[in-house]
Amino acid sequence: MLKKVMMKGIAGVTASMVLASTSWAADYELRIATWLSPTHTMNQDVFPTWGKWVEEATEGRVTIKLEYDVGHPKSLVDMVEDGAIDAAWTFHGYLPGRFRLPQMTELPGLDAGAEAVSVAHWRINDQYFQESGEYDGIEVAGLFVHGPGQIHLRSPIDSIKELKGKKIRVGGGISTEIGKRLGVTGVNAPANKAYEMLSQGVADGLFMQMDMMKVGRFKDVAPYTIKLPNGLYLGSFGIFLSPDFMAKLSEKDREAIRSVSGERLSALAGRAWAKADEVGEADIIESGSQITNASAEDIAFFNELIEGMDQKWIKTAKRRGVDAETALEAFRTEARNYQPIEL
Repeated sequence: MLKKVMMKGIAGVTASMVLASTSWAADYELRIATWLSPTHTMNQDVFPTWGKWVEEATEGRVTIKLEYDVGHPKSLVDMVEDGAIDAAWTFHGYLPGRFRLPQMTELPGLDAGAEAVSVAHWRINDQYFQESGEYDGIEVAGLFVHGPGQIHLRSPIDSIKELKGKKIRVGGGISTEIGKRLGVTGVNAPANKAYEMLSQGVADGLFMQMDMMKVGRFKDVAPYTIKLPNGLYLGSFGIFLSPDFMAKLSEKDREAIRSVSGERLSALAGRAWAKADEVGEADIIESGSQITNASAEDIAFFNELIEGMDQKWIKTAKRRGVDAETALEAFRTEARNYQPIEL
């Protein structure tokens, strides 16, 4: 009798130890390297929402934590690939040698919102670009764009033709090519370093979407904005997961995270950035800064300036072994016909 009680007790202790071990092993914190200010929509809206989705999908076994000041935005992809951080997001244009295909989404002239373009980006990347090798070593969780990049200056000008010779902060990607065609002296810097450059007079202005005029306080140092109908360009970003982190999880939790990422996460980010643009533009106006709509002459000049950019991207993309013409056409069709998905 005593032996049976002892054996039952040992079995109970053993079972408890196994359950405790399983519970401990199944709980993970997804550390996401982020940048820009804590008040930016990525850090205030997108990641907290995605974090709730991840936690719910994994039944609490995976939570997220934002890590600031981990490194320069262009170094974060390598850190994810090396397993130094579990996840990160960055602007594709900071790594032009690695990422060529996302510039498809940045090409000017597309009359579609950030959410539509973001979801179209995800769908076309999934359908046409999987064999390109651009994302080897990392897992893509989401792809998105910010809203139209506009012209913001320290001093007013009467025409965008007057940009020639001015020092303008550009972020990379298509914005750099636009700057070359406008004849500006491009000053490369990540968005979180641009305020200092403008305040010190290192740059005469910057190409930037509207949301950063409030969040980055750029309206204080570049209070004159020229707004084109569809902007100069869009800016393409990715959210990346470390394969090392994903390998720690059960297959069930890996699939759970993927189920709330991809197209859904891309739509979330694009929608949040579009809303942030509206807030940023309203703040510019309220602050007394000046927004001038580009004249018909400026629009015609810009449209002539960007001729041939599609062909240039197609030529570059073909080197990645993809059907660039078909992908570009499909991408634009997806973006123009997009219907908002439920989040």
